[in-house]
Amino acid sequence: MAFSRSQGIDKVYTNKYKWVKARESIAEKALFLCALVSVLALALITAYIFIKGTPIIFKTGLSDFIFNKNWSPDPANAEPSFGILPMILASLFATIGSVTAGSFIGIFTAVFLVEIAPTFFVKILKPSIELLAGIPSVVFGFFGLVVIVPLIREHFGPPGNSLLAVIIILTFMILPTIINISQTAIKAVPAEFKEGSLALGASHIQTIFKVILPAAKSGILAAVVLGMGRAIGETMAVILVAGNSTLMPKSLLSPVRTLTANIALEMGYAFGDHENALFATGVILFIFIMLINILFSTLVNKAGGYNEK
Repeated sequence: MAFSRSQGIDKVYTNKYKWVKARESIAEKALFLCALVSVLALALITAYIFIKGTPIIFKTGLSDFIFNKNWSPDPANAEPSFGILPMILASLFATIGSVTAGSFIGIFTAVFLVEIAPTFFVKILKPSIELLAGIPSVVFGFFGLVVIVPLIREHFGPPGNSLLAVIIILTFMILPTIINISQTAIKAVPAEFKEGSLALGASHIQTIFKVILPAAKSGILAAVVLGMGRAIGETMAVILVAGNSTLMPKSLLSPVRTLTANIALEMGYAFGDHENALFATGVILFIFIMLINILFSTLVNKAGGYNEK
């Protein structure tokens, strides 16, 4: 009798174990399917862009496409020109300017929220930053058009729609990303680091800059990378404030057109070589973003964090 009861218990546990294993197998397959769909979607998009864009690059020549200063795609021209150097420089300057300003403001804001600000102030500022992250890009662009552009025109001269306006708007847009991720990275630093520094006689500010920020540098660099990705890929807000000139940018007050804006503005009516040139612009943008991500990923891996030390 006891033997039969033991067999029954073993059978129950065996069935339960099989059911658990089956659920785990289903979950693993579902997760794999989701990952596979993501990879396939990226592969299809990449393949489509390259298939549509590379023929015009080979036709005009890579160096001429990248370094030519003249963008005149009108098929009515005897010799249409597809030079994107002004757009490349505009995207590069706008990204560097906004990431530099956004990183400076964002990292120090994160430090203030984690280490210095009183609790009641954090409760006010943190939701405001999260709200800023949820504002649509077109609203940022409209704000720049009716506030930033007139201010630049009034204080620095016409036209107001300029590279400077783009940098200011993009700085506002990437701040929530940099602040939130930097804040998380700073909070992840073990309390023992701070306590040990203070116990050795360092001041609070010295501890922040000599101990906490170096320990959190991996996460902070990741925040900068994500902010850069947001800045270089932004379109709608940039279109509204940039001026959309295809001429070479000569100063911060020059009207400019970025790579993304160039695609968005002309894709609606482009055809033939003109359409292919816009896809080729996407190819250059894609490669540009990949190189930036690889570079910063390498820097993040080299920087490491407190877990590697």
